[in-house]
Amino acid sequence: HYNVTLEKAVVSTQSTGAHTPSAKRCTQLEEVADVICKQGFRMFLGIVPEIRNWNAAKDEFSLVLAENPLAEFVELPPHCADSLWYSNIICGVIRGALEMIQMEVRCWFIGDTLRGTDNTEIRVKFIKILEDSLPAGED
Repeated sequence: HYNVTLEKAVVSTQSTGAHTPSAKRCTQLEEVADVICKQGFRMFLGIVPEIRNWNAAKDEFSLVLAENPLAEFVELPPHCADSLWYSNIICGVIRGALEMIQMEVRCWFIGDTLRGTDNTEIRVKFIKILEDSLPAGED
């Protein structure tokens, strides 16, 4: 999941112009959440989730998907229904995309329509800003 994530993040910044000096850099998690929903999800999945359930510290929120294109035409086998998060790649994509802009987050599923909930809900928690560093072997 994670390597796909990094590639999608790079493609996203290249195709949206987000890598250009004139692009506005998000400075608050609320702005980041908005960009994830209105640009990232729309670009790659054709949907715009709702942002809900901010915690008091404003460092954690939920993305609620009324529909999940990755789960269409999918039925989990009974032996997997309690252990498999079928669309978990979405969490990897979010984590990798935010890492590309120096943000470490934790991302996990709260509910999934494949498990009988009304909506798919993904929780995102800000951990820290990452320090700029070159990959191993590059100077």
